[in-house]
Amino acid sequence: MHCNALHEADKAFRYALSVSSLSPIPLKAIHRRRLREIWRSAGWPCQDSVEVELLAAGLLERRSDAAGRETLRVTDAGVAMLAATLQKNRAVRDAHDALVARVAQQMQHAGRIAWCGLSLRARVADGDDAHGERWQLAMPDVFSVRHTTVAGYLQSAVHEIKVKRADLLSDLRNADKRAAYLGMAGECWYVLAEGIAEPDEVPGECGVMIARGAGFAMLEMARPAPARAMPFEAGLPFAVWMALARAAPVPWPDDQPQRWLGAPVDDAGA
Repeated sequence: MHCNALHEADKAFRYALSVSSLSPIPLKAIHRRRLREIWRSAGWPCQDSVEVELLAAGLLERRSDAAGRETLRVTDAGVAMLAATLQKNRAVRDAHDALVARVAQQMQHAGRIAWCGLSLRARVADGDDAHGERWQLAMPDVFSVRHTTVAGYLQSAVHEIKVKRADLLSDLRNADKRAAYLGMAGECWYVLAEGIAEPDEVPGECGVMIARGAGFAMLEMARPAPARAMPFEAGLPFAVWMALARAAPVPWPDDQPQRWLGAPVDDAGA
């Protein structure tokens, strides 16, 4: 369902791009971002190259008031482009959130405690200093640990979710982000929507899972993540422990009830 919605949003976005462009200028994210800024503002011109291309594409038009002051107005074609972009972004977010929830549920079924949307810090090597380190902020889609009372058995893992190829490629170019994931967890996984990439495009220090089927019903391991021993006596860096203490884990779904402690056993011994 989520894949179909994303496909329909892509079709609508491409159609809006084709009918709104009056010139062969390729419109990029920076053009759509500027279009949104002008839509929200009074329309004062910047007179830069991005604005020139939006005017040439027919997505903006110039207006002059009685005092001769020039402002910009988003045309009907520009509004159609904004609406198509909004629809596409919403479909991507819906698909991404659905896959995040699916992975978190899978971690719970594996006997793990899962968190979503954590903001964590990890120490990474400083590129400007061969012997130095610095803090790197990262927000893993799913962070999980084993349900255990022994710090050494936590087996912490990060799962990064990608449903669009462009987002994946942008993420893979960010080596510091990946280093932060590896610094805060013993395993790092990329969970990819089917068809956006091949497993060998992901660096070897990370595992790969492929999400298939309607609603991402099936998670298939394409390559295991190399397990690494965490160099911390407490099992996790102190900064991660503090973040977990402030956050609530993903609740178990209602269809996974547990018997109340001390509840009477029925006649069948169930």
